[in-house]
This record gives sequence, structure tokens and C-alpha cells, in this order.
Amino acid sequence: MNVHEYQAKNILDSFGLPILKGAVAYTAEEAEQAAAEIANELWVVKAQIHAGGRGKAGGVILARSVAEVKAAAEKLLNKVLVTHQTGPEGQNINRIFIEEGCNIKREFYISLVLNRAERRLCIVASTEGGVDIEEVAKNTPKKIIKEGIDPVLGVMPYQGRKLAFALGLPTKTHNAFCSILKGLYDAANELDTDMIEINPFVLTADDELVALDAKVSFDDNALYRHPEIEALRDEAEEDPAELEAKKHDLNYVKLDGTIGCMVNGAGLAMATMDIVKLHGASPANFLDVGGGATKEKVEAAFKIILSDKNVKAVLINIFGGIMRCDIIAEGIIAAAKEIKLNVPMVVRLQGTNHELGKKILAESGLAVITADDLDDAAHKVVEASSKAAA
Repeated sequence: MNVHEYQAKNILDSFGLPILKGAVAYTAEEAEQAAAEIANELWVVKAQIHAGGRGKAGGVILARSVAEVKAAAEKLLNKVLVTHQTGPEGQNINRIFIEEGCNIKREFYISLVLNRAERRLCIVASTEGGVDIEEVAKNTPKKIIKEGIDPVLGVMPYQGRKLAFALGLPTKTHNAFCSILKGLYDAANELDTDMIEINPFVLTADDELVALDAKVSFDDNALYRHPEIEALRDEAEEDPAELEAKKHDLNYVKLDGTIGCMVNGAGLAMATMDIVKLHGASPANFLDVGGGATKEKVEAAFKIILSDKNVKAVLINIFGGIMRCDIIAEGIIAAAKEIKLNVPMVVRLQGTNHELGKKILAESGLAVITADDLDDAAHKVVEASSKAAA
């Protein structure tokens, strides 16, 4: 789960990280009032969306008076911002963040991420702050500094000093920098974050360290432990189909392809997506209905797949263990009849009651293409998709 910048900064502030004065606003009048309360000579007005690249897309505006803050708010609010992360459809700006400006001497990059290979949290830092870190990693990888954290010991002072020297920070800031790293680690540990990223992390003209931007994402599987974090969710920033899937306890991720996939089991779902790609098409989604899905759950999953207008054909790949294939078949039929299926559907059923499931589908009156194995199913769905698009 992602949160907005102002929410991320409030969280980091509670763990002792240095942030600037700021306030969220939903109207130009609220922005004007916030700017007046944040007495300053320079303000920064920032669009609040769950995507990076806001500055390059015009979503971050400098203002040198309260009147300019209000004008910037009017320019941004209720507009669609398109960045390299939103895709061409962009995201609507329904709130902005007004923050005091500062005199920047240098910009850095700092993040705390999970290194899955080493099974521990890792600090990633760079002297190249304020730019896309992916480009830095690609073009100048030597400028990326990594420091793994022992889960028993936590962040050690020597690691903070090592990174401070590597970043070229003034000696008088080293103790503060070590405290910042400890705050990041404590936040990640206590709140079950997937990532904390500060870009840019700046050194001001007064040699003060400040988190000028902040992104925090949380492990969805741990949100039951953090109702206060889940309350920060902004559903307007999430894909409607993914929200609907969450209501039915379905693991669904929308993708850019044309083959809708419904599978039980994450590993089988990944293999299904791979073989669709191998046969020359791209999956429109990842969808794992789980091992014990009900008829109603399968019906909901099928409706979610077909709600995607990019789907030109559907591949259903079920291995019945705990899940019975006849239950899958009944859910498919119920959803297809309600929605009025108008794209080709390929079904591969194996396992518990697979013969009964095939019989139910055959007698349903639906135009179902059956497959004997996964390779056969992928071949048939890609072929059917091509014919439907012709």
C-alpha cells in the first residue's frame, strides 16, 4: 500500500526525521491559508499523487508569495497529471501539499529497501539525488552505495559514519545522519514497510539535513497489524479492479496485455503468464483465485477480468487440489451469462472433479475452447485472440 508524500512525511517525522513545515490542502482557499500560516519567503506547491516524476511533469511549483501559492493551487487541483509512472491516462490531483522552501546546497538519495536475496533490510544511498535513481544505477552504478543491516544488531553507528563519508557530508552532520538512518530503520521495522525512499535528501546552506521528499510503501499482508496505516489509504489513487479484487480476497494485478488469466496458485499463475508470453502475446493481468475459492469468488474474479476493455481472450488454468473443478465451472458459467461473454475463452482443468467440470462447461451452451495441457491452452488462447482482433 502506498501513501501520499505528506502522509509519509508525517510518519517519518514521528520517527525523528527532519522535515520542513507543510500542510495539505484540498482547495485553493485552504492552500492560501496554509501558506499564510507557514510564514516564509518561498513556498513549494506539490501535487499529491501516488507516482514519481511529478516535478518533470509540472506537478511541483515554486511560489514567492501567498497569492502565487493560491494561483499554483488553482492550476493543479482537479487536473490530470501525466508522469512517466502514471501512464498516458495520468492521475487526477485531488489534494496538494504546501511546504516551506529552503536553500539547497547539495542533494542526495537515501532509501531503505528489503534485499530479498540477503533476507535483510538494506540502505541504498547516492550522491546523485533529485534524479531518477534507476538512471543512476544504469549509467553510473559506482555512484550507488549499499549497506546491509544485520537484523539482530540493527543500524550500527559505524555504518552511518561509513555512508556519511561516502556521501561527502560535513563532519558536523555525521551524528545527525546516524540518527536519521536509525529512524528510517525503526520505521521500517515497526511499520512493516516495503520501501522508504527520500529523494532528494538535502544538505541546506546552513548545513542542516532535510528530507525534501518522501515515499513510503507498506506490506499489504501486514496491514492487519497497523489499522492506523490502513486508514491512510486513498482509494482514488488505486485501480478500481484491484480494489474490487481486494474485497473478494483475490490476488489481482492489472497488466498491459490482452490475454485475461484466471489461475489458482501464484506459481501456476506466473508460469501461465510466462507461457502466454512465449506464444507471442501478453497477459492482461495476474489473478490468483487461491486454493479454496468458492463459486462466488470465481464469479467475481471472472467479472474483474472481463471489466478490462483490453482483454481480447480469456485463459482459465485450474489445477484442482483443494479447489474442485466443478465449482470453478459453475462460477465461470454464472459470470459469463450475467456479463454476456463476448471474447474467446480457453479452459484447462486438471485435478479434483476435472471431468465433471468439463462436462458442466460443455453443457452450458457457452463457446468454450478446451485444452489438454498448459502449452496447448496458451497456443489456443493466443490464436483465438488473434482471430478475434482481426
